[in-house]
Parts: sequence; structure tokens; C-alpha cells
Amino acid sequence: MFNKFIGKRSSRKPPKAGNDAAVSTNSSSNVPGPGGMFNSAGSRNSGAVSGSGSARGTGNNVPRSNVLPFVQHPQASWIPAAMDKFLPMVPANGATSNLGFETLPSFRDVPSSERLGLFIKKLSLCCVVFDFSDPTKNVKEKDIKRQTLLELDEYVSSGTGKFVESVMEDCFKMISINLFRSLPPSPHENTGTDSVDPEEEEPTMDPAWMHLQLVYEFLLRYVVSPDTDAKVAKRYIDHSFVLRLLNLFDSEDPRERDYLKTILHRIYGKFMVHRPFIRKAINNIFYRFIFETEKHNGIGELLEILGSIINGFALPLKEEHKLFLVRALIPLHKPKCVALYHQQLSYCIIQFVEKDSKLADSVIRGLLKYWPLTNSQKEVLFLGEVEEILEATQPAEFQRCMIPLFRQICRCLNSSHFQVAERALFLWNNDHIVNLVAQNRHTILPLIFSAIETNANSHWNQAVHGLTLNVRRMFLEMDQGLFQECQEKFQEVVGKAKGAEEKRELTWQRLEAVAASKHSTAENISSAVV
Repeated sequence: MFNKFIGKRSSRKPPKAGNDAAVSTNSSSNVPGPGGMFNSAGSRNSGAVSGSGSARGTGNNVPRSNVLPFVQHPQASWIPAAMDKFLPMVPANGATSNLGFETLPSFRDVPSSERLGLFIKKLSLCCVVFDFSDPTKNVKEKDIKRQTLLELDEYVSSGTGKFVESVMEDCFKMISINLFRSLPPSPHENTGTDSVDPEEEEPTMDPAWMHLQLVYEFLLRYVVSPDTDAKVAKRYIDHSFVLRLLNLFDSEDPRERDYLKTILHRIYGKFMVHRPFIRKAINNIFYRFIFETEKHNGIGELLEILGSIINGFALPLKEEHKLFLVRALIPLHKPKCVALYHQQLSYCIIQFVEKDSKLADSVIRGLLKYWPLTNSQKEVLFLGEVEEILEATQPAEFQRCMIPLFRQICRCLNSSHFQVAERALFLWNNDHIVNLVAQNRHTILPLIFSAIETNANSHWNQAVHGLTLNVRRMFLEMDQGLFQECQEKFQEVVGKAKGAEEKRELTWQRLEAVAASKHSTAENISSAVV
């Protein structure tokens, strides 16, 4: 069921989860990352700089010649103190050629006894971070690094090279230096252009993606590798590492977010000790997005991961999970940009209702709380979500929320925006909803009868008019006596309203006559004085 969200998005529901309340996964350990393997592209500026990494003292030292003075890495202030040992040292003049940045031999060209040392040397070479803002700068060195990253990925995926504990620090040094960086600001940030539609805006591509993709591929292969010991790996994939991965979800490059989604999903599945922390960290991202910024690029991807997590929740649901639904997921309907991630959000909500039908009342009342007043497109999305929720709702839960729900549906039926009225009428195409309405017709029909009659008599849109007549006929066939009773009350109300309108009109006419007579008298007095 989760194929729609993790990797491919062809179906709506993910596969059934196992009994350990983990996550749904259906990929083998050697599956390439999202978007295919080793594809280079990009067009966005990066804040990276040229630098060089140093080899660890493991008996396989990287030779250095003509070493220049070094300065602190320019991103050191952004990276936490715990990562200081992973920072590369940057030459004072930014030159890489003086550091012997040359192509290393292939793994095939060295004896097996020397491959581990060559592996460490290649990792050290890949610790150099280049500036991609100028495509003509360091072209040869960039290509050497790309080829080296390709060799590293191929080496660990071929089964020849295994992730042994002695090189883990070197691996995560290279990963951290390349991935954990300050993200560039949005093109529209601090420009005053709030009117830009995120759905129509072209995604911004990171020009450093030709290197970033291969580093993400390396990390993904490590996480999914059957040779990876979770007890050893958690020394490096700790809470700090996971938190920095989550920070990268705000990247504007959708390719990067796709990789992050897959990697975090795998980490959640493999490292049980991190599961509560990951859920809490995602909650905090949601809270800041909802109540402070309303700006984040990765909400949809985080919800896709949560869709799989929720699918694996054991029954009965823990109170912690119910609070997450009420405090984080339902308020995510509030931001103006909800359309960008509504599909994933709706899926998570439905997962909760399908697992515990008693939550339907809380979910529907939460939707009504955040129901849009002036945004017709959001109303259409909300009506679609209501239909999906009602499909999973039992009669007892439906009775608790049907009065406020159908009052809102009545307002939607009366909407002058034809798409809103049309989407509300489509609810009666769902057999389960029709059955629920039929069982409670004595309560529901009086609530919406005025809207049905008004649409049938005077709605401007022909499609809405035709759908309204179909729903009207359905209620007439369902209970003719109740229909006639509602019609009589409606005509009585219309008659009273018409009488009140006539009375109001007569009152205005009398006031106008009095005003006219006083004006005439004033004019006569004025002329007599003259």
C-alpha cells in the first residue's frame, strides 16, 4: 500500500504491516535509491566551498605533498560540536591541485590486501567539497570526485567490499561533510513576493546533485546492507545524525527529499531504538510549520514516511499516537498550502480511522474546526477527505458527528462556486454514505432540504442543477412522507420570509413617503421666506 508514497506512487494503500508495529518495507537490500542510480543533473547554486579531508591514522595514510596552511571549515559554526572530528580542513587559498588531488587506482587494479587502505583513501578524497556556483571552476577535480564516488558505490554494492567497523568513522566523516550543510534560502524568501503559487512554481535543483546523489546512494546502501550491524551502526547513526537528516528535508530539490525519505524510512525500520525519537522530531517539525512558519518543503515526504509508520501501529492504539493525530495531523489542515501535501495527510488520517473507528468523530470535528471560509479549492479537498473518512465510519460514530457535519455540507450545497456544490453532491454517489444517511434521514433531510430545494429551483450551474434533482429524487423515493413534511415546512418558511420581505418593503415605502413630504414642506417654507 505504501508503494504510492515510498518510491513509486501508483496505488493508494501500502501492504499490511507485520506484528512488530514497525514500518512496511518491500525492498531488498540492494535496491537502488529513488530516481534511479548515478544520474547527474542540477541547476541551483550551492553554498559549498573547496576543501580537503585528512586520512585517519589506520596504517594506510594518504600521502600529502606541498601541504598549504589550513583554516577552519567555513560551515563549522553551523555543524554541532559533536561533529568537529568530521570537518574537512580547507586550504587557505582554496587550491586543490597542490594537495595532490589526483585519480586513485581502481579497486580491480590493486591486490585484495590493499583494498581496505585504498577504500579509506578514496573516502578521504571525497571529503573535499566543491563550489558549484561557477561551472567552470575545478571541472577536473569535480569529475575525479564523481568517478571516485561511483567506484565507492559500486564497490560496496558488488559484495566485494563490506562495511567493516574499522572504516565506519571514515565513512560517516565523508557522509557528514558532504550532506550536512546550510541550505540556501528560498528564491522568494525576503523578497515580499507572497503571491507565488507553490504548486505552479518550478522546483529548484541543486547543482551539486551530481555529487550529493552518490553520497546519498552510499548511505542508503550502508543502511540497507545485510552486513550492517545495528548495534555498531547506532554509534554513528545516533539522534544527532537523525536530527541533521531531518533538517535536510527542507531542501528545495525534490530529488534530495526523495532520497532522504527512503533513507529515513529504512533507518526507522532497522533501528528500533530510534523510533520514538524520530516520531517526536517529526512532530516538532510539524508544530513549527503549523504554528510559526507555514513554510517547509518536506512536509509531504515526512507524511509519506508516517503513512507507513501508522500502518504498522499495533492495536489498541497508544494514547501517544492518538495525541499525535489530534495535535499534529489534524492541525496540518490549517496552513494555506495544504494542497501541496493533502493527499499524504489524508492517507495518514484514514489510516487512523481504519485502525480505530471511534476516532472518526474527533477527526470530522477537527476538520470542521479548520474548514475554509473563502478558499474554494481547499473546500473541495476537505469534501473529498470527508467522503473517505465516512467510508471507514461505523453508524454509531456517524450519529455523533452527523449534525455539525451536515450543517457544513448544507452550506457547501448552497455555495455559488459550482465545484464546491458539485463535490458535495457527489457524496450521494457513495453507497456506504447513502446507507448512513438513509438510517438517519429523519435528522439529516431537514438539515439540508432548504439547500436542495434552492439549488433545484435557482442554481446557475446546469451540472449542479442536474445532480441536485437526482439527490432530491433519491430522498423522495427513500421516504415520501418525510419528504412531503419537509417540503411543507420549507414552503411555510419561504412564505413567512416572503411576507416579512413584503412588510419590510412597505415600511421602506412609508418612510420614503414621509421623507418626501417633509422635503416638500421644507421647500415651501423656504420659498415663502424668499
